[in-house]
Amino acid sequence: MSRKSSRRQFMQTTAALGVGYWALGGVAPRESRAANEKIRFACVGVGGKGASDSADAGRAGDVVAICDIDDERLTAAAEKWPNAKKYHDFRKMFEENEKNIDAFTVSTPDHCHAVIASMGMKMGKHAFVQKPMTRSLYEARYLGELAAKHQVATQMGNQGTANNDLREAAAILKTDALGPVKEVHVWTNRPVWPQGLDRPTDTPEVPANIHWPEFIGPAEMRPFNPAYTPFKWRGWWAFGTGALGDMACHTLNMPYMGLNLKDPTSVQATTSGHNQETYPSWSIIEYQFPELNGRAACKFMWYDGGKRPETDEFKMAEETALGRQRDDRARRDFRNKMVSGCFVLGEKGWLLSPGDYAGDGLYMPQAELPKVDYTRSPGHFEEWVRAIKGGEPGMSNFPGYAAGLTETVLLGNLAVWAAANPGTGKKIEWDAKNLTATNAPEVAHIVKPEFHNGYTL
Repeated sequence: MSRKSSRRQFMQTTAALGVGYWALGGVAPRESRAANEKIRFACVGVGGKGASDSADAGRAGDVVAICDIDDERLTAAAEKWPNAKKYHDFRKMFEENEKNIDAFTVSTPDHCHAVIASMGMKMGKHAFVQKPMTRSLYEARYLGELAAKHQVATQMGNQGTANNDLREAAAILKTDALGPVKEVHVWTNRPVWPQGLDRPTDTPEVPANIHWPEFIGPAEMRPFNPAYTPFKWRGWWAFGTGALGDMACHTLNMPYMGLNLKDPTSVQATTSGHNQETYPSWSIIEYQFPELNGRAACKFMWYDGGKRPETDEFKMAEETALGRQRDDRARRDFRNKMVSGCFVLGEKGWLLSPGDYAGDGLYMPQAELPKVDYTRSPGHFEEWVRAIKGGEPGMSNFPGYAAGLTETVLLGNLAVWAAANPGTGKKIEWDAKNLTATNAPEVAHIVKPEFHNGYTL
């Protein structure tokens, strides 16, 4: 049935990051706002997803500062928040408003997430950062530990974490309903932006509304080109994380929650090939997870660019779910949802979840889902606001959840980098505790990027 500072020395080596490795969990904020006291928000990135994130902030409190590299987007946001101070550089915004803001949202290209969040959290400000939390594994580990150190309320913007269907499915996976899980398959219809491009050689004039140095941020400087922005930055290694980084914090979220999919030991990709400027047009990535805290060893397969699972078990599950649709229209809708989704195979059964957010129905071999208990959410942004006001941490808080999910997701891009030639690339052996690809020093710069133009963590 379907249902709807002094920190610098500590951080000098990636090995040092393993000292408190995932022992932190969610932390209550050091200081909280009274329940009837308005939260003062700063919003970095106010177009695209930033428009809805800033709207959420406006409903939860006062937006007192807004920042964007695009004057047109900044002007549109200023019409909604006429009393908010306007900025193009987040550093100036934080410096001038340290005493005037309590919390901030980050809705920018991936490569800027960590430097923005780091600066704000070091000031003791609560952080909401869009997925993926960071562009690199090192940054994800760093922000998780930084949030715990400064005891700030945090939440990653993978809003599906609040879906009841997702939480129900994760709770089912924690039972013995499927038996030991052997395989997890996740697929997406992304990318829906250009990939497979060479770096542009022409140097058109920067549009008057774009502040290009602020867009580049910590990336290596390059001339402006409309091939990068808006939105198209997702497909470039310098700025984005490709289809995997864009969607897996959504589509992997349910099995990650239910099966504790942390600390894979290896990852290997098969791709259409890429030029190490943009991501490939498609990829298939295999992760191997060892036994962890009673969860059996299992395999996770990721598919993008139109690729999908082809196992007999998956085809059988898809036909079973399709057969339960009540009419032709419902069957058509089901097929449309199945352009992305998640399939979990255990020794005793399977679970199929169409769509990106595990919110479009759940299917198992039996018609009725097992009865499970799970915590319902007041809303994803609302969880963060609750934590700011002294309540329990949001589900996707950095130390206890989001940093680990982001690390698992982004590990796949090490294998994608190693599969630059069409076909299957090198298997990356992974030491999760020390954030090290033990057999692939050539991907170290993907694990921990170099920061340019005066930007630091």
